[in-house]
Amino acid sequence: MTQPTDIRRVSALAAPLRVLDAYCCIGGGTKGYKRGIPGVHVTGVDIQAQPDYCGDAFHQGDAIDFIRAHGHEFDFIHASPPCQGEGAPTKGTNAARNAAIGRTYPRLIAPTRAALEATGRPYVMENVPGSEVRKDIRLCGEQFGLAVLMHRYFELGGWTTVQPAHPRHRGRVRGWRHGEFHKGPYVAAYGKGGGKATVEEIRTAKGIDWSTDHFRLREALPPAYTEWIAHAYLATLAATLEVAA
Repeated sequence: MTQPTDIRRVSALAAPLRVLDAYCCIGGGTKGYKRGIPGVHVTGVDIQAQPDYCGDAFHQGDAIDFIRAHGHEFDFIHASPPCQGEGAPTKGTNAARNAAIGRTYPRLIAPTRAALEATGRPYVMENVPGSEVRKDIRLCGEQFGLAVLMHRYFELGGWTTVQPAHPRHRGRVRGWRHGEFHKGPYVAAYGKGGGKATVEEIRTAKGIDWSTDHFRLREALPPAYTEWIAHAYLATLAATLEVAA
């Protein structure tokens, strides 16, 4: 997909941009920012240790606390709160089933948004369909020619950009559905069994080559998504600099 800016327009910035990747996991989002912003320094924060994290610095701890304490030190913040409690599988009738067995999930979008807004810094917050993030941008693997669909929504704070076109899907996601096996150009990068993607298939489908952790590979964003976000933000930044000049 064509990127929305010429990154040379912001190459004369006085210092490299500092990006915070909150709830970073192994750094699928981080890798996209590293690819999309020349000289960028990316710090990841996650409640769990992330030995495969691919950024420049890592802090293990609560993401919201870190944003509150240090978010103002960064030029741009990306946040991907846990999605397990946000999508359709944990809402509606499924919510009652989860409650019956004592299964609960954190709902972190609202407090994350409050922390992000308090920094005064531009940000993007990402989550799944059905979540409470504002649906400013929707990205899909087909927009980047990936072998995974993985629709995600992005809430933009302090900046805006135009929604890119969403191309028609080329077919089905491979795997078993209601007792029938379907072939297709996309793999199911979640769970195990039923024709779902292997470690190598997820690595190839998402464009992630620095980890072999099946669970974290399933959780990670494809770097192509945040590379696009990075270019879109640079376009906004470049336009702002031109107006200021």
